[in-house]
Amino acid sequence: MEQIVSMGIIDSYFKKLKESLNVDVAIVGGGPSGLVAAYYLAKMGKKVSLYERKLAPGGGMWGGAMMFNEIMVQRDAIHILDELKVDYKPYVDNYYTIDSVHATSSLIYQATKAGAKIFNCTSVEDVVFLNNKVSGLVINWTPVELQKMHVDPLVVMAKSVIDATGHDCEVARTLERKNNIRLLTETGSVMGERSLSVDEAERTTIENTKEIFPGLYVAGMASNGVSGSYRMGPIFGGMLLSGEKVAKLIDISLSVSVQ
Repeated sequence: MEQIVSMGIIDSYFKKLKESLNVDVAIVGGGPSGLVAAYYLAKMGKKVSLYERKLAPGGGMWGGAMMFNEIMVQRDAIHILDELKVDYKPYVDNYYTIDSVHATSSLIYQATKAGAKIFNCTSVEDVVFLNNKVSGLVINWTPVELQKMHVDPLVVMAKSVIDATGHDCEVARTLERKNNIRLLTETGSVMGERSLSVDEAERTTIENTKEIFPGLYVAGMASNGVSGSYRMGPIFGGMLLSGEKVAKLIDISLSVSVQ
């Protein structure tokens, strides 16, 4: 019995890993925008893998606001909640409250149910840079990164990569720092996140969701961090809509490249 348990886990995991070494879309960061993007892209028939550094995907959505596990979403994003079967309650005007644990677990479930593969405890330390295009990811175990062990990584090839790493914009910063390139921003660089301004941040999170370099897209808070816009706190409509938008952009791009 002991051997069957271990062999079953190893066989199943390595099958999943091998099948994900060459994908249509690789997503870095398992927060709300990354999970929504994974759901929509997988639903569109794309081969999707998502890499989350921590044990549990979900990003900052789990904790709600200051560990009050409730979040707010505006009406514009309700159609996404309906599709993902997330419950919500009207509060005032066009705003709704949601149990953050319920919402986060629902996003994870629906993304994986649609066919996206999630690899937790996995850090992305670099990108694959071929022909002046982001063409994949360089991955390693998170404990290797935390302990600063000199262990070489593995490579995942991808037609498109999404930086959904939140406030730190880690993939975009790595690409810029190591390759002497210009990003699609006002300065050509990662501009950095500004202080909180809810209305402005919700709007620009969606506007700034885009391809910032061939093969690399940004979504969620990374989109505002890259383009120098604001943070918004525990309202998540813009994050959900950003995930939906980046999935549509990549779907169009991949369809054009096939033609």
